[in-house]
Amino acid sequence: MDTSDLYRAVTGFARSTPVWVQSAFELWTQYGLLLFGVLSAVVWWRARGRGGARAVALALLAPVATAVAYVVSETVKSAVDEERPCRAVVGAAVSLVGCPPPGDHSFPSNHAAIAGAAAVALVMAARLLAPLVVPLALLMAFSRVFVGVHYPHDVALGLLLGGAVAALLVLALTGPAASAVRAVRAGRIRAGLLLTGPGPADTSSPEVRNVPGCRMP
Repeated sequence: MDTSDLYRAVTGFARSTPVWVQSAFELWTQYGLLLFGVLSAVVWWRARGRGGARAVALALLAPVATAVAYVVSETVKSAVDEERPCRAVVGAAVSLVGCPPPGDHSFPSNHAAIAGAAAVALVMAARLLAPLVVPLALLMAFSRVFVGVHYPHDVALGLLLGGAVAALLVLALTGPAASAVRAVRAGRIRAGLLLTGPGPADTSSPEVRNVPGCRMP
C-alpha cells in the first residue's frame, strides 16, 4: 500500500498553515491521548458511584482494552519493517516534529491504535460520548500524518486495529467482569469496593424504606 502522494499533500499543507496551527497540532499529537485517559477516569467514577454491575464492568474494561490494543499494535509494528515517511518519502515537506530514530517502524500507528481503542471502548461504556471521542480519535490519527511521522495508511489501519481489538475484548469480557463486580459488591470486599463502588442503594431494604423522603413504589 503506497500512500506517499497523500502524505506529501498533507505534510505540504501542514507547512503552509499558520504557526499557531502547527503548534496546536504538535501539542495535540504529543499530549492528546491523555484526554482519553481523563475521560476513562470520569466514566469509571460515574459508574462506580451510581451504575450497575455492567456499567462498572464496561468502565473498568475501557482502559484494559486500550492497553491490550497498544500491545497488539506494538507487536505488529515490530514485525512489519516499514521505514518512517519522514525519511523514506522523497520530495515531502520536512516534518513538523523530529523524525523517530531508525528502527522505530511506522506501521501501524500506535497513537492511532490507542485512540481508536479508547474511542470504541468509551462509546461502549457511555454512548453519549460518541460525538466527542470519535472526532478526537480521528483528529489524533490525522495529526500523526500532519506532523509528518506516519503515512495515511499507518493511521487508518491503526484506528481499525485498535477499535477492533477493543470491541472484541469488551464484548468477550463484559459478562465475566460484571459477574466479578457483583461478587465484590455482595461480599463487601473492601479493596474491591474501591474499584467497583458499593452499587445502587437497595430500596427494598428496611433501612432505605425508613429514610425520610424515600418513597417506595
